[in-house]
Amino acid sequence: MAKTRFAPVIENKTAKGRVVLVCEHASNVIPDAWGDLGLTEAQRMAHIAWDPGALGLARGLAKRMDAVLVHAPVSRLVYDCNRAPDMAGAMPAKSEVHEVPGNAAISAAERLARTESIYLPFHDGLHALLMQRVAMGLRPVVVTIHSFTPVYFGKPRSVEFGVIHDADPALAVAIRDAAVRQTRLNTALNAPYSAADDVTHTLRVQATPYGLPNAMLEIRNDLIATAAAEEAMAAQLAPVINMGVQEIQKQAKAS
Repeated sequence: MAKTRFAPVIENKTAKGRVVLVCEHASNVIPDAWGDLGLTEAQRMAHIAWDPGALGLARGLAKRMDAVLVHAPVSRLVYDCNRAPDMAGAMPAKSEVHEVPGNAAISAAERLARTESIYLPFHDGLHALLMQRVAMGLRPVVVTIHSFTPVYFGKPRSVEFGVIHDADPALAVAIRDAAVRQTRLNTALNAPYSAADDVTHTLRVQATPYGLPNAMLEIRNDLIATAAAEEAMAAQLAPVINMGVQEIQKQAKAS
């Protein structure tokens, strides 16, 4: 059982912007302590192991928005940092149609070891960053960045940009509305997932309890399949996110 603690990677920590970008599925790295989880190289490169394009997009957004970026350094198949330790998806035995042999029979001790090595350092580090910024008067806006596969269980997905909310829909709705006005992306609220699918864990534990504006963004990964495409999408979405943030600030002042 691994005892190494995998702290989150924090980039642009001294950013002056209020937005804190979070990328829980940035990496497909499986540390040596867990071997290869019984997966092929192709499976370790596929979307089941990470969110392809999400980190490059998040970096492009951070650069354009002067935002902090926090991302996980380990594959979500070892531990999905957007899932609580008691969720089946935290250490999945199966992802879509793919079996994950190394997760097939995890003992309670191994679940604890992975939680202590990956989940707790990630969320402790993110929490500390957010509270530090609260203390400095930079009340954060938490935006998580994800990508999704264009075909899921054999079914094509037409949505290109999904905006998902937890308990507070204000920022998600504002970003969705800005995307509809400013882009040609097929944009939808709470698609291809919603909070009912247990995909908003990070928002629930890091933003909702403190009343921090928050939203989860999902971009179809065929639209960010190259470095150039990541940059182009970042250039398109940075002003959309900024418009969403400005809108909720206006609403707060008017209330």
